[in-house]
Amino acid sequence: MLDRFARLCEIASPTGQEREVADAVQDELREHGVNVAEDGSAAPAQAAAGNLIARVSGRGGGWLSFFAHLDTVPHERPIEVARENGRFSTHGDTILGADNKAAVTVLMELAVRHAADPAPVGLELVFTVAEEDGLRGAKELDASTLRAPFGYVLDHATPIGEVIVAAPTYKRLIAEFTGQEAHAGINPEDGHSAIAAAAAAVAGMKLGRLDEETTANIGMIEGGTASNVVAGHCRILGEARSVDGERAAATIGEMVDACTWAAGEHVCDVDAKVIEMFRGYRLDPRSEAVRIASEALRRTGHEPKLVATGGGSDANALVASGYETVLLANGTEANHTPEESVTEDAIVEMLQVCEAAIDEAARVVMAAGEA
Repeated sequence: MLDRFARLCEIASPTGQEREVADAVQDELREHGVNVAEDGSAAPAQAAAGNLIARVSGRGGGWLSFFAHLDTVPHERPIEVARENGRFSTHGDTILGADNKAAVTVLMELAVRHAADPAPVGLELVFTVAEEDGLRGAKELDASTLRAPFGYVLDHATPIGEVIVAAPTYKRLIAEFTGQEAHAGINPEDGHSAIAAAAAAVAGMKLGRLDEETTANIGMIEGGTASNVVAGHCRILGEARSVDGERAAATIGEMVDACTWAAGEHVCDVDAKVIEMFRGYRLDPRSEAVRIASEALRRTGHEPKLVATGGGSDANALVASGYETVLLANGTEANHTPEESVTEDAIVEMLQVCEAAIDEAARVVMAAGEA
């Protein structure tokens, strides 16, 4: 399993370039007799492959699903995996790809093991595409075809034991300022600076952590053509997130208002667009899915901790589609950076957590049948 992880990490699969890793996953699973199907999400998700759904029948009734995504954030150079003292990292300055290939590895191991030795319940192992840019693969997944009543996404870069019961709504802001160009040294009074307008807009926004569940940020500003030209164009990209969807909408609305005000003050036009990247959710901590996850963690020596997150995952898209999904921490560290790493123990322990969840789900199914 650990060798598989290193091998998968070295297969490049930035969002939109998932074909090679999808084929590698399918080929290996089919070699072990696992039934794998690829859905038709590639085109609508703007991915190089569709979502993969592997099913392994169990000894008894009931099904349980697990999710991992195949894509990574972009990286310029090939990934070279380093494995020292029980920890995986990279030899260079790229990401490692443990986000989310540590989870892909665990799901593949579940499939291979239980193809030979059926689990007490059937397993649906879903490998999504285009997660890193708007959860596009999960959004295109037809969750109504899943046999399991709920499932688990293994994709949170925090210590094993965290069970994420709340995640934010994410609104993205794209604001294009248009002013009037003029020579900055000869007739600057004839110009209207789009950069000045954008800067005033950003200065007028409340950014950072606004409350326990809400954040706002401007992450990019670009514009102008030369130092001696009053800038005729400037573009800013930002976001607002909140577990409270109304708070996210209100915050992004205030950011748009700041853009409108600043454009007027600097005699510029602004085209401000807001895109909802994903919808937030709150899970009932008493739900069967959360209870099973918590019990599985206890049985494997981890104290469950129910938490909220400021990040998004496939769970956002799945919950929004009406499919109950719980996001679990999987022990990866420093995702999306050259410092990204994961220990051998974390990968093995997440396999154990999944096995314990399978056993607990089977117990619940059996108890329901007896009732």
